[in-house]
Amino acid sequence: MTRRYQALVCDLDGVVYRGKAAVPYAVDQLNAFPGRIMYATNNASRPPTVVADQLRALGLDCQDSDVVTSSQAGAWLLTQRLGHGAPVLAVGGPGVAIALAEVGLKPVVPTDAVGAEIEAVLQGYGPAVSASDLAEAAYAVAAGALWVATNLDTTLPTERGLAPGGGSLIQAVSLAVGRAPDLVAGKPRSPIYELALARLGLNADQALAVGDRLDTDIEGAVATGMDSLFVQTGVDSEAAARSAPAHQAPTYVAADLRFLESLG
Repeated sequence: MTRRYQALVCDLDGVVYRGKAAVPYAVDQLNAFPGRIMYATNNASRPPTVVADQLRALGLDCQDSDVVTSSQAGAWLLTQRLGHGAPVLAVGGPGVAIALAEVGLKPVVPTDAVGAEIEAVLQGYGPAVSASDLAEAAYAVAAGALWVATNLDTTLPTERGLAPGGGSLIQAVSLAVGRAPDLVAGKPRSPIYELALARLGLNADQALAVGDRLDTDIEGAVATGMDSLFVQTGVDSEAAARSAPAHQAPTYVAADLRFLESLG
């Protein structure tokens, strides 16, 4: 029997883990899935190897290449618009510069930006991003650099509550330059899903997106033309999922990842 979906593109927080603990049933169900799994995260700061290490520590069968970050999606977008080795200002955590280097672009850190040629800016979250880093981004954008945001999440959940996310830092630059980023790579935009599909070598109708947030995971899947599974193990509720507008409406609604067993 042919499987309905050959792969999953799976969100992490609220689907695979909550905090440091695995979501109930997630590890067993994902390890039992007969196709490939790509883990797509809007977290721009952490390199894929760090994310994959966390997943392996939970017991998941996962390679570094199975992780797709919004920084990687942003770098991928830039490769379609810039030449090999083009200098790009990397604003954010280590994952931003690493993603640029992986695809043959030249990351320029903000402390080296004065007097440097800058063709584009890739901006994402980083806990150590400073006001001077944001200023360098603003200077480069105002001078005509292509501006790509990894994602627009304004808040970041922490153990102490909500902290400003990458989207808040991008808004600071936007206020300074008087415009929005040229491109956005992460959910709910489609590039992060498109990169995951490209790695899988599949079309949108051959993979299933899995998530717990309607306004990021599911909206991004709909924008990409993918079917989606909403699980009630994270942010949004079953009632919200069943009453969601068309651009955020999941294909399937389930309590948890045990639903995967029914797909055949």
